[in-house]
Amino acid sequence: MDSPDAELTKYSAVKEAKFYERAKEDNVVCLTCERRCRIPEGSKGFCNTRMNIQGRLYTIVYGDVSSISANPIEKKPFFHFHPSTLALTIGTWSCNFTCPWCQNYDISKNQPEPRRANYISPEELLEIALENGCNGTSISFNEPTLLLEYSLTLFPLAREMGLYNTYVSNGYMTPQALDALVESGLDAIKFDVKGDEEVYEKYCGGVKAEVTWRNARRAKELGLHVEIVNLVIPGVNDDEECLRGLVEKHIKELGPDTPLHFTRYHPEYRFNAPSTPVKTLEKARDLARSMGVLFPYVGNVPGHKYENTWCPECGELLIKRFGFTIAGNRITSDKKCPKCGFKIPIVQ
Repeated sequence: MDSPDAELTKYSAVKEAKFYERAKEDNVVCLTCERRCRIPEGSKGFCNTRMNIQGRLYTIVYGDVSSISANPIEKKPFFHFHPSTLALTIGTWSCNFTCPWCQNYDISKNQPEPRRANYISPEELLEIALENGCNGTSISFNEPTLLLEYSLTLFPLAREMGLYNTYVSNGYMTPQALDALVESGLDAIKFDVKGDEEVYEKYCGGVKAEVTWRNARRAKELGLHVEIVNLVIPGVNDDEECLRGLVEKHIKELGPDTPLHFTRYHPEYRFNAPSTPVKTLEKARDLARSMGVLFPYVGNVPGHKYENTWCPECGELLIKRFGFTIAGNRITSDKKCPKCGFKIPIVQ
């Protein structure tokens, strides 16, 4: 007998999921992210984007675009990856985390409606990218791993057209999902590290910080360009012990040359702590630099000197930024400081 949900499979946004296992009694285990939800027939996983229909797992957000814009790559933020270029940026609905300060809560806290999806095919999306002068794609706004199957179709097509592909992620995908993304043409990934294990457990829905660090390490080993962002939130992750632990982990897992961004929080959604004092961000940046991080940044503070890229060897100003705009880039064509010749890890 057909499930009442079987008719959903006729919609463009509903496709069989890439990674899952069948279990007893028509249950399935989703292998998209490390929540590894066990989903009964007719039910959805934690993120509400994966649904068990007649013993098969389906994504119900394939190509369902909630937001789309041509954004500077610096907005992700990527500061060491194709500076001054534009990425056609899309997101879908929902999330696999529960952060109460979410800056994009209008889409991450809404559930998908596949019958009313704003479906854009991968081919159509790339046409839009070219029409708007974009140099690449970026899956962002909400957790991009929820668009895994769409990404696996989109990225090879983008590569054929000479476009780069990026993710802005909480980093909670499974190893097989990350490997598939790399094989399909993912070029760069920004990982959002929320804080220590206590922060993840208390605020993000009982998840593990170690998974994000594991995937960041794996991504770098696989040859992706990696940058790390920490949204510094008063009373949550702004104490020196938490920041010091994050910097130590960053250096251990990714090395001192991986960019590390400390960005300013503003009250959003269900969290009312005051905006992060700029001095707190400066202290975090200075701590990271003193511990050996070569390229620590302050973010969400337009015009701040620590938005700029400075040579860690001689202190020369290399890239001057104002918000998402590049005012000057003095890194040489062979990726060196023009003054002292220090090699700068950057994709240009």
